[in-house]
Amino acid sequence: MGNRPDRVGDAIRDELSQLLAREVHDPGIGFITLTRVKVSPDLQIARVYYTTMGDERAQRETAKALKRAAPFLRRHLGQRIRLRRVPEIDFFYDDSIARGDRIEQILQELKAEAASHGSDGAAATEPGEPSAAVSRATERVGGSGGTKPPALNDDDSGDED
Repeated sequence: MGNRPDRVGDAIRDELSQLLAREVHDPGIGFITLTRVKVSPDLQIARVYYTTMGDERAQRETAKALKRAAPFLRRHLGQRIRLRRVPEIDFFYDDSIARGDRIEQILQELKAEAASHGSDGAAATEPGEPSAAVSRATERVGGSGGTKPPALNDDDSGDED
C-alpha cells in the first residue's frame, strides 16, 4: 500500500527532469540534478530534493528560480501525469551529497595520516597474527568461562529423592 507514493514520486521526478531540461528557460536555474521526490501518503505534497553546482550564491539563485517556476511545473505535471489532483511542489536543497563528499575527504585525510605514522603503534601486530583485542574477545565467547549459573548446576537440582 505504501508503494503508490513512491511510484508517483518517481514519475514526478522523471517529468520534472524533462521539464527543467526542455521547457524552463529561467537563467537562474543552472545545472541542477533532482535527487529524489518524496510524496505524502495522501499524494497532496511533493517534496523535491535537488543538488546544484556552484557556490552559496548560485544555490540561492537556483532556489529562487525553482520557487518562481513551481506553478508552471505543477501545471505541466498535471498535463503529463494522470492524477486527480496534482501535488503541491516544494523544492529543498539536498546537501547529502556534499556531506558525503566531506566524510570522504575526512576519511582520506585520516588514511593519509595513518600512512604517515605507519609503525607508531597502528600496526603493532603482524598482518597474519591476531591482535590482543581479538585474542581477548575469542576467550570470552564461551560466556561465563564454561561454568553454569548456580541454579543450573547438576548437584543443586532439587530432584534427588
